This record gives sequence, structure tokens and C-alpha cells, in this order.
Amino acid sequence: MVIDMLNPYEHEDADQLTPSVERSVGNIRDLIARAHGEGVKVIYVNDNYGHWTSSREELVEAACHGARPDLVEPIRPDDETAFVIKARHSIFYSTPLDYLLGQEGIDHLVLAGQVTEQCILYSALDAYVRHHRVTIPRDAVAHIDDGLAEAALALMERNMAAEISPAAKCTMVSGQVPAER
Repeated sequence: MVIDMLNPYEHEDADQLTPSVERSVGNIRDLIARAHGEGVKVIYVNDNYGHWTSSREELVEAACHGARPDLVEPIRPDDETAFVIKARHSIFYSTPLDYLLGQEGIDHLVLAGQVTEQCILYSALDAYVRHHRVTIPRDAVAHIDDGLAEAALALMERNMAAEISPAAKCTMVSGQVPAER
């Protein structure tokens, strides 16, 4: 899952977010390439930023013509990559993602993207309550606040049985769904 990476970086907290994105975008790019190489489905889920007539193409173009195209171009989705538009923090909230995952037989989600202490955290919780296994590559998620991001990663690992690991070592294959705690 590539979450909210199609971003024009023209919002209020962009200056706080972009240094972390700069550090993570190469790892996200590498994860996408690794997934493709291993035959793992890549799905982009992106906020519509309140633009209710947005399409995939419009979101990609807006991001590529925004303040930081250098953070978008390396992970720009190709036309064959699955794409889901969301309106709120969780990748599941009012989206067809759950149905798509069921159709594809996907039970393990690797969540990469932004923002660790917001959309990644809420998406991990929603995945966990749906009995999906979750992996968070700590160097392939971007954050606004260092302390909140570390707390979110600890919370996901402890309370949601998420695997937290470097992108290069994260598990991408299906496996046992963790038992409820």
C-alpha cells in the first residue's frame, strides 16, 4: 500500500513533512520495485484533498506540478497499478479497498507513505480490526512530528501486532493473521 504520496506539498504543514518524505521516498520507490519483482500487488490509496470530482489522473498531475515534484516522480504509479481514492485518514474509510483486498486474496498489508502518526496509524488499526497482517517499514513512512511518529510506531507494534522493520527487511508475503491481544 502506497498511502498519500501523491501530494502537491502546498498545505499548511508541508514544511514539517517534506524533510521526512525526502528521507523515505527512495525506500518507498525500492519497496515498490521489490513488490513488482516478487509479484506482490501494489495498491495506491490517496487522499482527494476535498476535491470531490478528482480522478487518479488529476491527483497524479496535481502532485507532479505541485511544490515538490521531486518527491512524487520517483514513486509515480503506472497506469496498471491499482488506485483507490480516499477522503479521510484511513485507507478503509468509505473506500472499496476491503472489497479489492478480498477479490485479490490479500491478507497482509505493507503500509508505506505518509503520515505515520495520522493516516498510517489509522489505516493500520483498521487493517488490524479486519484481521489483516500489517507490516510498517519504518524508513518508508514519513511523519510531521518525530515524537508522535515514534509513539505511533510503538502503538502499532504493541497493540496491533504490526511488524516494524527497515524497508529492505520487511516481509511481503502472506502469513498467519496475528491472534487478538
